[in-house]
Amino acid sequence: MSEGHDVQELSDVDIHVYEAVASQAVESGGVAGLEAVIRATGLEDDEVRDSLAALVNQGYVVPRDDGYGLGPHTFEVEY
Repeated sequence: MSEGHDVQELSDVDIHVYEAVASQAVESGGVAGLEAVIRATGLEDDEVRDSLAALVNQGYVVPRDDGYGLGPHTFEVEY
């Protein structure tokens, strides 16, 4: 991540959604679809959309094609 980003400042929901994006992106070759992320998290649609918006705004997740991919990062995610 660029300077100023601190993964520890993310909410538990944002971390959960980020991990779902990461695992789905790896499984699909780089892009995690919204429906797959919702299923993977088990969260409500609006909660996932709000979290994705926050993650995109902070640069952790980037919109790609018909889904989301990971932004630049310096930390690892276990899933």
